[in-house]
Amino acid sequence: MRVLSGIQPSGDMHIGNYFGMMKRLIELQKSDEVYAFIANYHAMTSLSDGKALSKNTLNAAINFLSLGIEPEKTVFWVQSDIPEVLELYWILSNFTPMGLLERAHSYKDKTAKGIQANHGLFSYPVLMAADILLFDTQVVPVGKDQIQHVEIARDIALKFNNHYGDILTIPEFRVEEEVATVIGIDGAKMSKSYGNTIDIFCTKKELEKKAKSIVTDSTPLEDPKDYSSCNVYALSKLFLNENELTNLQERYKSGKEGYGHFKLHLADIIWNYYEPYREKREYFLKNIDEVKDILKAGKEKAKKVASKNMEAIRNATGINY
Repeated sequence: MRVLSGIQPSGDMHIGNYFGMMKRLIELQKSDEVYAFIANYHAMTSLSDGKALSKNTLNAAINFLSLGIEPEKTVFWVQSDIPEVLELYWILSNFTPMGLLERAHSYKDKTAKGIQANHGLFSYPVLMAADILLFDTQVVPVGKDQIQHVEIARDIALKFNNHYGDILTIPEFRVEEEVATVIGIDGAKMSKSYGNTIDIFCTKKELEKKAKSIVTDSTPLEDPKDYSSCNVYALSKLFLNENELTNLQERYKSGKEGYGHFKLHLADIIWNYYEPYREKREYFLKNIDEVKDILKAGKEKAKKVASKNMEAIRNATGINY
């Protein structure tokens, strides 16, 4: 099964990125044909600083590799290294009804949050469709909030195929319900756009500060607390096994600890969980040329697939003459 996923290099990687996409993708390397890319074109919808984008792209590659992407098993590249994706984006735009994009949740959510509306943000789902369809993707692992983007890709591909024949593979989405949406420190979906993230590779002091800022209710320290509605508990669940969760639930019900205790406990859990990944990251930070060589090799692998598929698409559409 060919599986594809990407992540924007729009800032530091947070635990929502990891549990919403990265962890599953790493596990899928054992059983599936994985394609993973750094979506630097997509990042331009929220990042216009060229130097920052360049730095973030390389940093994202380091984070991918540190967290477990294996270039021997996975085709791993930077989106802009494959210009065919923009060519396909334009072709697919001609099979994309305006109403389909106007109904896109992400566009409405982001503009409602104050993000400036522009064509890039509006047509974002078409570029995502090109990312997916260019590589004969069969499965796209997504969080619940991203299902619509895969559905849009399917709709566009079906329209294209109805016109030119069965050229594009129709993708399916795959969601793991328990980690479909990772909440941020404010209880909303964790997102850089919303400023509510907990970064994976921050310092211990920064991590504790973030944990302390998680929104909780006003239950007094001496009263039992409802773990099921607690943002701190919801984040702790991502890291703990069944026995550890049972113990944490008992602590909530005991009325002997306040939310401050649970926040610092969460900070310790996160810090210890990512300890081996921090060590691996230090290695790649000291060996940047190795990272660039890995991306170059991934580019060549992705290019072979993209070039072959674009040739068929150009022939069908009449771009080749």
